[in-house]
Amino acid sequence: MPTRPTLLIVYHSQSGTTSRLAEAVVAGARDPDAGDVNVIVADPLTVGPDTVLEADGYLFGTPENFGYMSGALKHFFDRIYYPCEGKLAGRPYGLFVAAGNDGSGAISSVERIVTGLALTRIQPPLLCVGEVDAQRLDAARELGMLTAAGLDAGVF
Repeated sequence: MPTRPTLLIVYHSQSGTTSRLAEAVVAGARDPDAGDVNVIVADPLTVGPDTVLEADGYLFGTPENFGYMSGALKHFFDRIYYPCEGKLAGRPYGLFVAAGNDGSGAISSVERIVTGLALTRIQPPLLCVGEVDAQRLDAARELGMLTAAGLDAGVF
């Protein structure tokens, strides 16, 4: 019997804005209409390379801090990069960013690292500038659903 695909969601939030987006992402990924996917939500400060290697797809979330990803997410990538390098090629990922400015620095910093890991972006990053509104929460939920459904259907 085939095993269920695993979606790993790793995010950091300090003010709570990214957490609101993450809650919507997780709800979408766990929606029964998204398929039968094992969803793991992990703290970037404690999740390790073994969990990353066991996952089939990824969603990363970060606030924009000083024009960069959060320190916690950077610490995550620092710890898992070399143990995972060359072992994740082609696996899908998505990104969601809560920004006070334009978010471009946070997005580009994550994209440089995941490019080195040879992950495949499934859609442009979800960027929420300023307050989280219903439209952005809907988009975050759709990101979670799309990723889970794609993994379940074997599209990614």
